[in-house]
Amino acid sequence: MAAADTPTVIPRRAALSRMVRAVTSPYYRYRHAKMLHSLRVGLAMLVSILATTGINIPHGIWSSVTLLVVIGGLQHHGNIRKKAAERAAGTLLGASIGLLLIVQQHLIGSLPLTYVLMAIIAAVCAWFAIGSSGYIGLLTAITMCIVAGHGDNLIDVGLWRTLNVLIGIVIALAFSFAFPLHATYSWRYGLAVNLRECASIYARLVDGETITEEEQVKRFLQINKRLVQLRSLMPSVAKEIDVPQTKLEEIQRLHRSVLSSLELLAMGPLMNADAAARTAYATHCGAEVRAVRAILLSTARGLRFGRPTRFGIPAAAPPAERHGDAATALPPDWLGPYWLGQRLAEQVDRLRALLFETEPNWNIERHERAARLA
Repeated sequence: MAAADTPTVIPRRAALSRMVRAVTSPYYRYRHAKMLHSLRVGLAMLVSILATTGINIPHGIWSSVTLLVVIGGLQHHGNIRKKAAERAAGTLLGASIGLLLIVQQHLIGSLPLTYVLMAIIAAVCAWFAIGSSGYIGLLTAITMCIVAGHGDNLIDVGLWRTLNVLIGIVIALAFSFAFPLHATYSWRYGLAVNLRECASIYARLVDGETITEEEQVKRFLQINKRLVQLRSLMPSVAKEIDVPQTKLEEIQRLHRSVLSSLELLAMGPLMNADAAARTAYATHCGAEVRAVRAILLSTARGLRFGRPTRFGIPAAAPPAERHGDAATALPPDWLGPYWLGQRLAEQVDRLRALLFETEPNWNIERHERAARLA
């Protein structure tokens, strides 16, 4: 009987172990960020329904509405803390204003005055909505309308809606920190993919492999698209790893320079040269190309796996000094690609050095391992 049970017990344990590793794996969370965010918001919605409608709290729908407003669009851990606090502040401020509007309506009894006051408050909120703390202004106006209606809500309705808003905020903040999706991982993995792509393109250009213009345009478009996405992550990354955004800007600029150099090489003589000419170029510059490719690939692996030893490529003399004699042996038409290749090598080495310098900050896995050991 025990032997018969073994085939079912072991696969279940193995499946559970794989599931735990997948959920706790940063790379898995990066690959399935949208699914995990959707799951988090869905579970939060279920809790809000059970916490209000399930126990018959009046106007419980506004708890769910508040929940969606607060965390529905928040994904990365770096912007959760700031944005959630801003949204919570705006929601509380709006609820307070809404209750005051209901009170003044009952005391004065003038709907035109209430409408004018709501319009003035909405205008003031709109003024602040266009700025660094825009969420506070926007949500203040939205919550004011939820609580006060058009000023004709009863005071008990306003109080119940305020309570539901508070319940929604508490649930939203609790779930916003469940399985956080660090922007740093998305930034690292996206940069690693781009560096691998750059290494592949550079090697193919020099080795003489045929690259159609359509394929070339498609690959550069994909790299540029990731480059734009990396820029959008930088504010959150800077908050998560406590690195000045100027450092991240420098990494971004070097990455863009590497890509621009590759595009210039792809559009120059290398692209249209025959196999014999490329072989001659590779003979003179092959060592330089292999060194650049090795730096790009090792840096990409370091970013992907969070191992600083992956950056262990010794610094050396500038490429122009190491291979300066190669320029004299090249035909005049190849001098442009040669010096552009030298410039590319310098940019790649500077990028590697800057990433190695900031590694103690962006290597989140090392901090997590240290925390577990402590």
